[in-house]
Order: sequence, then C-alpha cells, then structure tokens
Amino acid sequence: MKIIYSCYGGAHSSRVAAAIHLGTLPLDRKPHPGELLAVPRFDDVPHDEMGHLDHLGKDSFGHDVYVLGRGGAGEVAVRALVHGFELAGGTRSDLLFVDTLKAVNLPMRVGGFLSRRLGLVALGRPLVVYGTLRAYSHLTRLVRQTKEQTARESDRA
Repeated sequence: MKIIYSCYGGAHSSRVAAAIHLGTLPLDRKPHPGELLAVPRFDDVPHDEMGHLDHLGKDSFGHDVYVLGRGGAGEVAVRALVHGFELAGGTRSDLLFVDTLKAVNLPMRVGGFLSRRLGLVALGRPLVVYGTLRAYSHLTRLVRQTKEQTARESDRA
C-alpha cells in the first residue's frame, strides 16, 4: 500500500503527519520547535513542486509513505493520481490518501503564505511552527487513525 499525506503545499501539515507516521516525530508528545525544523524540507518546498509525490520512507508494515502538495486542485489532483496509478497497472485499493488540511489552522496558513509564497521566511516560519505545534494533537489523531486502518487492512491480506 502507498500512503499519501496531502495538503495544499506539501511543506507543513502533510510533511509533519508523514514524519509522525514514520517515527521521525513523536506520536506521544508535542515536539520541540527544533524537532519540527529538523523534519526534512519542513517549510522548504517551493511552489513549483506542487503535484510531485515525495517519498519519505516505509512504515513498520512496509507501506510506502509519501507527501503530496496538491494546491487548489484538491480532489482533481487525487483523481488524476489514482487514474495514472491505475493506467500503470495499480489498483485504487493500493492507495490511501490522508487529507491533512483538516488540521491546518490560521497561523499555519498565514505563516505558510508568508514563508513559501512571499519568501518572507523570517516572518512566516515562526508562525508555521507555532501553528503546527497547536495542531499537533489533531495531526497525531489522523496518523493514529491511518495506522489503525492500514494495520486492519494488512491483517486482512
């Protein structure tokens, strides 16, 4: 199975959720700001990389974990990826999309816009870190649900 955490730009909520899933960030506590900043490419994905799948690793069940910045395309991007995957011989059931936008809050949105779109990293990054720490419990909940779902599906296989 391929697990794809997705959000608007692929630089914040989806990247943090994937890092939690892979054990790079803790599931049982909030990380320190430095731990967030140590996540590869956190707040460092250029706008022109939206739509690219970024493979971050394999989880304990051997599932590939990806991050996807889908921009404003949302479900259209997901449908296009699913269709392309099926054309390449895969099946829809081999893909699990996890939308992390549900966890994004105002400081993350404003900080991401300032940092990624306007290039004002010194202003935007602290806001993104603050917002991500506030959203962290929501992200860990999404990851727990995802892990439970994939464990059930692995047991059935």
